[in-house]
Amino acid sequence: VQLQASGGGLVQPGDSLTLSCAASAPGRPISNYAIGWFRQPPGKKREFVAGISSTGGTRDYADSVQGRFTINKDNPRNTAYLQMNKLNPDDTAVYFCAATFRYRTRDIGRTEDWYNYWGQGTQVTVSS
Repeated sequence: VQLQASGGGLVQPGDSLTLSCAASAPGRPISNYAIGWFRQPPGKKREFVAGISSTGGTRDYADSVQGRFTINKDNPRNTAYLQMNKLNPDDTAVYFCAATFRYRTRDIGRTEDWYNYWGQGTQVTVSS
């Protein structure tokens, strides 16, 4: 599975931004994969942000983004999204999407080693 993250940019505090993660895998629809978003702030380790199960029925969020970020999957488009609202400077980071095969489960991982496939990062900068 190849993942392509996009949608990053420079925004002001309080703004919204939506990141996309397009999956490319013939015969392997995104509906069979759990998707996670991670981020790596400047000078810090990569951290879990949000995850959605393969069924789409379960979502998990880091405490720091709970209530502001929403993760979704569009199975026909084979794309996952991270809607980010009320952005603040602490959200500045390189954002990565990741996937792992979990056929029809509600499982979501919070650790990097739980995911088998990774996209390249997309930079999000929140600054006035």
